[in-house]
Formats: sequence, C-alpha cells, structure tokens
Amino acid sequence: MSTYERTAGPGPAPAPTVGSVREATRHTGSGGSAGPGSSEGGTHLEGLDGLRALAIAAVVAYHLDPTWLPGGFLGVDVFFVVSGFLITTLLVAERARSGSIALRRFWVRRARRLLPALGVCVVVCVLVARLVHPDLLVHLGRQVVGALTFSTNWVEISAGSSYFEQTAPTLFLTMWSLAVEEQFYLVWPLVVTALLVIGLRPRTRAVVAVAVAVLSTALMAVGLVAGQDPTRVYYGTDTHVMGLMLGAALGFVWTSPGHGVLGTELWARWRRPVLVLSLAVLAGLLLLLTEETPATFRGGIALASLATAALVAALLPVHDAPSRWRLLMSGPALTWVGRRSYGIYLWHWPVLLIIGLDLPTAPGTTQHLLTRAWAVLVTLALADLSYRFVEAPVRVWGFRGVGGMVARTLLSPFSRVPRVVAGTAVVLLALAAVVVITAPDRTQTERLLDQNSTYAGGSPAVSPAGHAGAPGALTSRVGLPSASATGAGPSATSAPPAATTTAGTTAKAVSWAMPAGPEIDVFGDSMVVASVHALDYYFPGVRMDGKSNRRWADGLTEVTGRGADIRRAVVLDYGTNAGVDAATLAKVLDVLGPQRMVVVVNIYGHASWIDQANADLVAAASTRPNVIVADWHTAITAQPQLLQSDGIHPTITGAHLFSKTIRAAMAALSQRHTGVAVVLKDLPAF
Repeated sequence: MSTYERTAGPGPAPAPTVGSVREATRHTGSGGSAGPGSSEGGTHLEGLDGLRALAIAAVVAYHLDPTWLPGGFLGVDVFFVVSGFLITTLLVAERARSGSIALRRFWVRRARRLLPALGVCVVVCVLVARLVHPDLLVHLGRQVVGALTFSTNWVEISAGSSYFEQTAPTLFLTMWSLAVEEQFYLVWPLVVTALLVIGLRPRTRAVVAVAVAVLSTALMAVGLVAGQDPTRVYYGTDTHVMGLMLGAALGFVWTSPGHGVLGTELWARWRRPVLVLSLAVLAGLLLLLTEETPATFRGGIALASLATAALVAALLPVHDAPSRWRLLMSGPALTWVGRRSYGIYLWHWPVLLIIGLDLPTAPGTTQHLLTRAWAVLVTLALADLSYRFVEAPVRVWGFRGVGGMVARTLLSPFSRVPRVVAGTAVVLLALAAVVVITAPDRTQTERLLDQNSTYAGGSPAVSPAGHAGAPGALTSRVGLPSASATGAGPSATSAPPAATTTAGTTAKAVSWAMPAGPEIDVFGDSMVVASVHALDYYFPGVRMDGKSNRRWADGLTEVTGRGADIRRAVVLDYGTNAGVDAATLAKVLDVLGPQRMVVVVNIYGHASWIDQANADLVAAASTRPNVIVADWHTAITAQPQLLQSDGIHPTITGAHLFSKTIRAAMAALSQRHTGVAVVLKDLPAF
C-alpha cells in the first residue's frame, strides 16, 4: 500500500514534515499520474507508468517536430484511455468497498492532484514569456482563464483558434486535453453512481460506455468538413471522449466478478496475439496518420484508443501469469518518466515555445536538434521539481496539511529564508497578474499584415503608385507608394511589353530578358502581404495581388479572373495555409501559358506536409521550361532569426531575403533561356 493510500482515507492525516514529504515522493505516482489530467488509482497496476511514458514521449516528439512522428498527437488519446480506466476502476471499487461513492472527496482529490502543479506552471511561464517575446503574451488572459478553469477547449473553440494552423504562439495550447479530462471527471462519477444505483450488470455498464464512445466517434466523423480546420471536432468534449469511454468500459469489465472476459481462458489464450496486433496498429497510426488526414478524425483516433485499451488489458494481472509486456513497461526509466508525465505534459509546450523564440532555429539543422534537446532537458528538470516539491506533497498531505506545514515554517523564529521565499512568491504572483491583465491581443505579425493590407477586399483597383487603375486592371490587394513613383525606377504606368500575351495565345516575340517591376505581377497569400514593402523596393512598379489565408484554389480564381491583363512575368506564392494542390497548380500554370516567365515560391514551416508540398512544386516546374522554383525554404532555413514569432512570416529584414530569393530565381530563369548571366545589384536591406 502506498503512502497516498494510507493517508487518503477518512480521518485526519498526521502532520507532515519535510522528511515525510521527501519520503512520500518515493511512493506516490504509482497509482496515479496519468498524464494530461492524470488520475489516481487505489491500487498500483504494474506497467501503466511505462504506457504513460510512451504516450508522453509520442506527444513531445510530435511537438518537437511533427515530421519526426506525424501521429504523435495520438499520445493524448493513450492518456485518455488510461485515465478512463483508472477513474472507473477507482469509483467502482470504492462503491464495492464502502457502499457509496464520496463524490466531494473524489473531486477534492482531483483538485489537489491537478491545480498546484498547474498554477505553478502558469505563473512561471507567464513571467518568463514576458521576458522573452511579447507575442507569447497574445490572448494570454483568455488562455489563463481557460487553463485554470479547465475550459480551454471550449474557450478556444469559441475564439475560433486553431490547434493545427497556429497563427500566433499559444503559450498554453496543450491545456485543451486537461479541460476534456477534467470535464469528464466532473460528470462521469455522477454517471457511474447512477449506473451502480440502478443495478445494471457489469457487462451492461461496459456496453453503455462503448455506446458513448461510438457516438463520440460518429460525431467527430460527421463534424469534420472537408477543407475546413478540424479543431472543433478535435477539441470538443462531445467529439473526443471515445478514449475515455473505452477506458471506462475496460474498467467496468476489470471490476466485474472474476474480471469478466479478462478472467477467462479465452483471453489468456488470445492475450499475446491481441497485444502484438495492438502494438502494431498503434505504432502504424503514430507513424502514418497526420492532422491533414481525414482518416484521423474518421475512425483513426477511435482505432488508436481501441488499440490502447487492448494494451492496458494486456497489462492487467490475470491467472498470475508472467508477462514480458508488463515487465517491459515496468522498467525503471519508463516508470520514472511515467510518474512525471503530468508535469512533462504541463511544461513541455511552453518550454518549447520560449526556447524556440529565444533561440530560433530551422528544422533539419544541427542547431535545431541541439535546441530541441535542451528543451527536453529543461522540461524533464522542471517536471521532476514539480513532482517532488509540488505534486507529491499536496497529493499526500492535502491542501490543509501542506498549508499547515508552510505556516509553521513561516512562524518559526529560525525561518528567514522561507519568509523571503514566500514574499518573493507573492510578488511574482502579483507580477504575473499584471502581465496577464496587460497582455496584447494581437501579434506583431498580425499588426504587420494589417498595416500592409490597406487596400484589401473591396477597394478600387489601385496600382502600386497609389492611383486608380483602368477598368480591367489588376486589383491590387496591396497598394503602396513605390520607388517608381518617386523616379527611382521605370514608370508604373508604362504599357506592358509587346511580348505580354493573353493566356493561350502566341506572341510575335517572346522576351526572356530579366523583367523590370512594371513587367511583373505577384499573386499570393499572407507571405506576399508581409513582404509588400520589400517587393516594391526590389521590383519598382510591380503589381501585387496578395491576401491572407489564400490557397491555390484562390490563386486559380485570381489568375483566371484577370484575363489578358497579366504581365509577362508572374510570381506565385500560395500553399502556406494548406499545402499544394498539384492539380490546381497545374491549372494555374496552364492559364498563364508557356510564354510567360513564372516563378513559384516554395514553402517554409514546421508542418509534416511541407516537404511533400515543396516536392510537388519542383515536379510541376520540372516539366515546364518557363517555370522555376524560388527556394525560399532553403534561404530562410539558413537564417531562421529573420522570421516572425509564428515561424512562418518574414520580419522586415526577412522580407528583403524573400524578395531577393524571388529576384535570384527570376534571373536564373532568364539565363536559362537567353544564356546570358544576369548581374543583380546588391541592394541594402535598410
């Protein structure tokens, strides 16, 4: 019996001492830290800590770099299954032991298990983030309220934010799963109590839980709309409770007389094949599923939860049979990580964001690997400190016990250091409150895009020089005074060169010379919007049609809609928001025809689909002599410090690199056809 079990029952607990709390940390956690919401079991089941360790490793790997483990986010669903199983087992066992379920005591245990570590994490991360980058504080008030009230999922759904397409660094993004679990902890004990009171048989109770899991799976599948962000179905408690319910169903079976089907010879005979199959299925899902795969939300998450339930079942001791699987999952290293999985989950994402903004690196580089390793080490250290000095003491002795120990220490005549520590903690708490209250509601990137989008939407046709264009002219989504307007370059109003042709027609003479600004049209998304000043600087007189959140389908609409009024050189930059649709890309290039010089800018980001998207661009350009790829990905990989806090859009200096990359590609395309090297003037970035 663990220290927690000896002291969690009725009656006052003995007054804690520093030594007893140290001792407690050696015993707590074996029945309870289930990761993102964690749970407390009354008995220790060997191997569950190891399963938690694998789950948190998957989640952390996914957040370190999605390309390392594309389906690593499924680790959260592993936690859900474990939590559902442990909570249900605990509730049913308590009812069998005492004849009732002490709901108030259950919820108090949940509070003291979750809140202290969460509170410390929030305060520390808020203060450190304030020192590192102001964009880390955007919408911080909303995030803190959601985290501390376990409502992050619904708060973020209401705000329209995205888990998969982040436009700003969200400090407490991962708190959504804690919210789902805590909402489960609030409601499920009432449901279990009702099921037990009306006297349903264990098998029937398990069927009820499975039915809810099936319903949740169906709601997720139906709620997923093709082409739309899946955050709503991923965050929703109603659509993402299947793992918790499958774990609950397993808990009902395990606590039934004779352990139900788990106690039969049939299960003993099939346990090993089921274990091997479940491991293979879960591993395959972790490697193959991505956030862009519809199958993830149309049965993939449910299948991962089902495989996890089988893995948990294979850990349960029946017939006193030895189990290599249980022995493997009970290894010292896995147990150490598993017992700290809640702290690791709390700390890893804020640590990654803070280190990532303080030491920006590009995926695939040695520096990136080193900073990721540093983030892991910092996370493990913080999680261990949290486990030893926050989680374990409060879990063992409760709020009153720890509060009494702190009070006695502060009142002691020999407690100057504790008083200083306590005073410092109060000051830091006050400072954190001030930071939250004064947090900005927009990132630097958002402000930049807004400033550069003066003429977005329903404005009249505007040329870069700032005057209204003729009927049928390219509507400039981004209109800025250009260098050409002040005599620094060719006139923006000069007629297009004779070589400019309508798509599908044949020009009398095709010019492959390096184009000037008045000969270039730029179509794109927010990358163009972020770079308008630099583009106008490097190509005076250029026409730009850029708007945030555009995709390749929008590019086809814009290019087709311009008809004959497209200049002889075109720059295309889409894909930041949803990757590359190869078929649509081909249609855009067909509309432009083979007579125009076309530069397609590739994509930089941390999503798992980036490499494939860039490969699609290269493939499209390889079959068309008039098309070339501007390798923005390689250019910015060498200088990631030139990116905004979202890790996607360029800073002011980064926009100059963006424009220079396009200019170099245009020059290479010209040389390809003319055989004459283009000498590019090195313009200063400031």
